[in-house]
Amino acid sequence: MRGLPLAAWAYVCGVVVLAAGLIATSSFAELDWKKLAVLAVLFLVCDSAPARLNVERARVSMSFAASLASVVLLGPAGAALLGCCAVVTGQRILAPEKRLFNGAQFALSGFIAGTVFELLGGDRFRPEQARWVENVIGPFLGALVAFVLVNLALTAGVLLLSRQAAPRELIRDSGQLAVGCLAYGMFGLLIAGLWPRVGPLAAVLVLLPLFIARWAMEQAHDQHQAHAATLASLCQAVETKDYYTRGHSERVSRGSVMIAKEIGMRPDRVEAIRYAGMLHDVGKLGVPTKVLQKNGPLTEEEFAAIQLHPMRGLEIVREIGFLDEALAGIMHHHEKVNGRGYPMGLAGDEIPEFARVISVADAFDTMTSTRSYRPARSIEEAVAELQRCTGDHFDPVMVEAFLRAIERDGWEPPKPMTPPDDDVAETTRQDHDDPSAPLRVAGDEVRK
Repeated sequence: MRGLPLAAWAYVCGVVVLAAGLIATSSFAELDWKKLAVLAVLFLVCDSAPARLNVERARVSMSFAASLASVVLLGPAGAALLGCCAVVTGQRILAPEKRLFNGAQFALSGFIAGTVFELLGGDRFRPEQARWVENVIGPFLGALVAFVLVNLALTAGVLLLSRQAAPRELIRDSGQLAVGCLAYGMFGLLIAGLWPRVGPLAAVLVLLPLFIARWAMEQAHDQHQAHAATLASLCQAVETKDYYTRGHSERVSRGSVMIAKEIGMRPDRVEAIRYAGMLHDVGKLGVPTKVLQKNGPLTEEEFAAIQLHPMRGLEIVREIGFLDEALAGIMHHHEKVNGRGYPMGLAGDEIPEFARVISVADAFDTMTSTRSYRPARSIEEAVAELQRCTGDHFDPVMVEAFLRAIERDGWEPPKPMTPPDDDVAETTRQDHDDPSAPLRVAGDEVRK
């Protein structure tokens, strides 16, 4: 939080002042302080161990359960007061000003959620009534959605004003964050439903399923990290074959994601194409290094080995279950719209969508990267080459989407690399990914 722009500081102060004013003007005459104390302890215990998500720097606090229980058991004023507990969080890494903001946003979220709960008729049902839980579910769900929306909106405001996140990033990640928040919030109904029967013990009984849910989310996060590490190792193995291609897979992955988002792919498919971009050249592991690094024209057999690398890539990764649709992108990223690509000579819409996306990002990064036989082309030159090959080599929809994305978000080409002296003689003077410099095959002028 330190070093925030003035607008962000003003926003933080405004949220804190608003929450403080709301609490100062609320009446606590009918507040059950015993319930508040128990829920406050539960809030602090849960908030000290947030669950990690597969979203960078994002965590979900289990304290949502205590907050939503307070909406039902304590009303708007009590829920706002409970939210202030976030100031005394168990997360010691948080700076004081961030704790203050978190307390204010939880207080505002709790008060608004409590108000929505009452407006929907939730306060008309008493815990001692026979069908209390069934009657309160509707108002509770309304309060839960209100709580999550206010909480995420207040957080998004400070991230945008502090320039810690772009609007597109927030929109992209908000879905997963909202699901996590809603899931933990639903435990609040369980606490409120058990309270009339077991009293404060309800908070203890809910701790076990809460921490089981946290464990499951941690497992999912760790599995995602393991997947990423596995893919990174495969990419590194590929790039050891040619010094000049280092970082190429990561950039193709990034470019593919840019296109995928621009054409409106679902988040799960965007994640799949991220993997496909990273592994698109994994089949090079099955191609002899002397073929990949050959300076002169290729023989027919060597050219055939190059053409087989997408199929070899499929063989290498086909048993990795989480890749799914990414496999088609790896297999067919060298197909061309005109049907003259490889390995199967598919044309037009016969080429899987993932492959049409990856081929554009692959070619663009190749052209804007330094190679042993030429310097990197400029962004403008690479764009012109993509446009020249549109409809013949590349899918026009994917090219247009990519050009819109880089015009808006920019593209940072890799810095020129100087390989070690012992590698200079071992770098290729050809590149099958470069559409402007086709491979030379013995007996033929070029192979386009």
